[in-house]
Amino acid sequence: MSNLLKGMNLYLIGMMGAGKSTVGRAIAHQVGYHFFDTDDLIAQLAGQSINEIFATIGEDGFRDLETQVISELCAYKNLVVATGGGLIIRQKNWSYLQHGVVVWLDVPVEELYARLQEDTTRPLLRDPDPLGKLKSLLSDRLKMYAQADVHIKVGKDETPDELAARILKEIPFSHPKTPRENHHN
Repeated sequence: MSNLLKGMNLYLIGMMGAGKSTVGRAIAHQVGYHFFDTDDLIAQLAGQSINEIFATIGEDGFRDLETQVISELCAYKNLVVATGGGLIIRQKNWSYLQHGVVVWLDVPVEELYARLQEDTTRPLLRDPDPLGKLKSLLSDRLKMYAQADVHIKVGKDETPDELAARILKEIPFSHPKTPRENHHN
């Protein structure tokens, strides 16, 4: 599989709680790529948790760090990158994502809510109505997520390994961004 990717990076986008990090690790393992999570890299860069970053420099400051991280990652090859759910709201970030194949993990909002109910590490969910906030965020981001090269509707009972295998099968290797050798079928 990795020989079909020819070093092309895979960028996983989608809402918080969609499983981008877990599935991204599974894909990286299956194709022998390196895995990075932009939120983890931002926290390392800032020397603070995501919650602390939001508290000290706000969402705009966080988004600046996010753009810096994705701009640096796209210079490398053989990566699977799990992006933060809001990375796609800045058009500039799309220019970086276009250096690879963008995969949208689309999870129903009710499932996201069930997954995130006990998660206290998500500053954007510190809201009196977290389900309403998730619906609002998804509504705002839907058109941007839909720009992905590959749209994966995540099944409720799919394991990360099953999902990773399905994603790899659905990558369009004839996609203009994906280098491909001439094969005779």
